Amino acid sequence: MKWLEVHIDTHHAGLETVEAFLSAQGIDNLVIDDEGEFQDFLENNRQYWDYVDEELLQRERGRSRISFYLEANEAGFAQLGQVRIALSEFRKAHPECGSCLLTLDDLDNADWENNWKQYYKPLAIGERLLVIPEWEQADPGERVSLILNPGLTFGTGGHATTQLCLTALEREIHGGETLLDLGCGSGILSIAGLKLGAKRAVAVDIDDKCLDVAWENAGLNGIDRTSYDVRVGDVLSDPALTADLEGQCDLVVANIVADVILALAPNVRRFLKPGGKFLCSGIIDDRAEEVAGGLRQAGWAILSSADEAGWFSYLCQ
Repeated sequence: MKWLEVHIDTHHAGLETVEAFLSAQGIDNLVIDDEGEFQDFLENNRQYWDYVDEELLQRERGRSRISFYLEANEAGFAQLGQVRIALSEFRKAHPECGSCLLTLDDLDNADWENNWKQYYKPLAIGERLLVIPEWEQADPGERVSLILNPGLTFGTGGHATTQLCLTALEREIHGGETLLDLGCGSGILSIAGLKLGAKRAVAVDIDDKCLDVAWENAGLNGIDRTSYDVRVGDVLSDPALTADLEGQCDLVVANIVADVILALAPNVRRFLKPGGKFLCSGIIDDRAEEVAGGLRQAGWAILSSADEAGWFSYLCQ
């Protein structure tokens, strides 16, 4: 099915007025892309991010856009024509809403979910792993294949922080270990641990989307519930979840952000067996020393550190 993707550019102050205008045209299913909401998200979720790409900041600066979709058929084009005609009068009556420039893209239904896949190719990581997208064919040769479909929510394995963790897992997994993956996302780290020889892995994330995605990826790699478990929850605030995991693990891995790692540092040891290790990544370079200090203050000895493309990881015991 073909769709028309229609955009109207306005100002933050004009959003409600333009929304009301479109509602009067019978269009209520809207997507709002607003700099104000973007900045509000950044300000109120500081614990979940350390770095925002400058290109993204530039793209969002001063931008308030309303988008909606119409079927690319006779009825859809007729409705689009009505909106165009009404919009010319609306602009005159509401100069405070800015240009109200209308732009149009047409796209296939499949484009929404599949266009990004063309940029995701098999990726060799470290000395032993080959990450292969589900929709690609590749001969792993002597490498361990890790088949992955991250969906639209989670990462693909290409980010430096994930590669740092995967490379460390290659060194630390020797066979028979139990692994805990905190902030598991697609499940890539816990599944990689099992493919490298771990006996059991538990994957945990606060986002319930991880359940479907991680289990799907486990299935793609021939992993079942006898060796793998996926949980939704926060180990910092869920006593039942924490109790279930206490003292079970040889290695805990957390590829998250600096603030969460600092919060985890005093609490992770309870999940480990004696002599267990804590691998953390997702640490932007300008916070690397701060996190290292926080880990040491929590009683961890940093056995090794690694960095790539401005990101750091620490292996602790």
